[in-house]
Amino acid sequence: MSTLPHPRITAQEYLEIERKAEFKSEYYNGEIFAMSGGSPRHSRLAVRLSSILDRHLAGRKCDVYNSDLRLLVEQEALYTYPDVSVVCGELQLADNEPDVFVNPTLLVEVLSPSTEQYDRGTKAKLYRTIPTLRELLLVSQNTPELELYRREQDDNWSILTVKSLDSTLKLTSIGLELRLGDLYAA
Repeated sequence: MSTLPHPRITAQEYLEIERKAEFKSEYYNGEIFAMSGGSPRHSRLAVRLSSILDRHLAGRKCDVYNSDLRLLVEQEALYTYPDVSVVCGELQLADNEPDVFVNPTLLVEVLSPSTEQYDRGTKAKLYRTIPTLRELLLVSQNTPELELYRREQDDNWSILTVKSLDSTLKLTSIGLELRLGDLYAA
């Protein structure tokens, strides 16, 4: 095992590499991390949730984006691709970056065995530094379970968990009552 330090790169170098790459990578703290592909279940849950959100938000000033749109967590210099993003109001792009947005209202991560610890820990913590973010939804792909982080009026975060297919979870940021049975339908 090598003990040599990994060379750090700048965010601009990452963006140049990423725009030419055949696969997606995240950038954090001067390092690039390859993203693994998702399972069929992961993909299906992300698509189903996107569809539910898109139908609910039709005619409103909120838009749903898939994992092709890159997010910059400015305060932490994290570039990443959330599974699903909702932006209410005008999409704000990072300075001089036509493919990087900075103002999510709702972010969704479908948890994978290989990334669950990171998604629940470091990434969730970094996401919660985004000033415009109202809610972060973590979706289990193996069992019907949703975990919602919600920014309260005092700027503290609360956590709600629902596990029953008969349960609903209110996404207050977009005014949606999400029924687990609709998301996890066979």
